[in-house]
Parts: sequence; C-alpha cells; structure tokens
Amino acid sequence: MNHCGTVQLETDRLILRRFTVNDAESFFFNWASDDEVTRYLTWPTHQNTAVSRGYMEYCVKGYDDPAFYQWGIELKDTHELIGNISVVKVIDEIGSLEFGWVIGKKYWGNGYTAEAGLKLIDFFFDQVGANRICAGHDVNNPNSGRVMQKIGMKFEGILRQSARNNQGIVDMAYYSIIKSDRLLSEEDAFR
Repeated sequence: MNHCGTVQLETDRLILRRFTVNDAESFFFNWASDDEVTRYLTWPTHQNTAVSRGYMEYCVKGYDDPAFYQWGIELKDTHELIGNISVVKVIDEIGSLEFGWVIGKKYWGNGYTAEAGLKLIDFFFDQVGANRICAGHDVNNPNSGRVMQKIGMKFEGILRQSARNNQGIVDMAYYSIIKSDRLLSEEDAFR
C-alpha cells in the first residue's frame, strides 16, 4: 500500500481532518464522556478533559507516521466536531485496513458515519491502494452493522467471544469490502 497518512477529506456535509490538541474539549463533551456512546467501545469513557487531551496529543504525534489514520469528523456548516473515524489495524501484507468509528449521540441517525465511511473507502482504494477494508461490531450493537451495510460491506460472520469492550468479552460480527467488490459495483452501474 502507498500510505499517505491522515489527509484532509471532504464530503457534501463533512470535513474529515486531523485532530489538534485544541479539540480535547469537543472530543470530551461531544462523545468521549458519554457512557451510552462508549458502551461498545474498547476504550473507557473519559472522566475529564485531561484524558481527552492526552488522546489528542497521542494523535498529533501519530500523524508523523504515514500509516496512521485518525480523523475528526467535523460538520461543514457549523465546524462542530461530532466524532471520529480511524483505522484500528493495518495488515500491509494483504493490503487490509480495519475501520473503527464513534459519533456523539446527538448526531446519531443522520447518516454522518456512513458518509465519512464511504469517503474513506474511496480514499483507501484509490489513493492508498488497499485491497480489503473491514470492520467489526459487538453483536449487541446492530446499529454499527447497519452502517457497515450502508457503505457496501458484506457480512462475513460472527466470531464468538473474540473481543473485549466495555461490556466484557463479546461476540463480534465482521463485515468487509474488497476492491473487486467495488469494481463489480461500478461495472453494474454502467450496464
């Protein structure tokens, strides 16, 4: 893959951009401090803005690595930071990237995560040269699976007791899209 790092991307409604240390308060108040939002995540609810600031500092340092992909999701019209989307696992040998995302509760149900995910699928296939993009969700969080379906990922199966999140050890449902799936979809559109 041709890793190029977290570059700024835009959709009709969103700006996908690098975090700055100054984003710590928005990160904390808009999603990281909400137990309902972090319920199915692998990191605990942030107890104060210092924890969020530490994560922002980690991201800023990580941007030096061209294989580090961590975007803040910002609304274009208000410039409000509403969530983040990132690559949580890279396997260069097979051209595989695994997504993870979280969005503040007040922004749920607006299609923002799917919009960001679709943009990143294009970016990773077209710019980075990925072959496979995947994501998984706790089986008790089907809304995340619906996002995966909306962005063209196909259900692969359930791995029992295969991950740990804030609920404990959980069963995970996995989805993926591979480059040939996307090419077939484009060919069907021209028929």
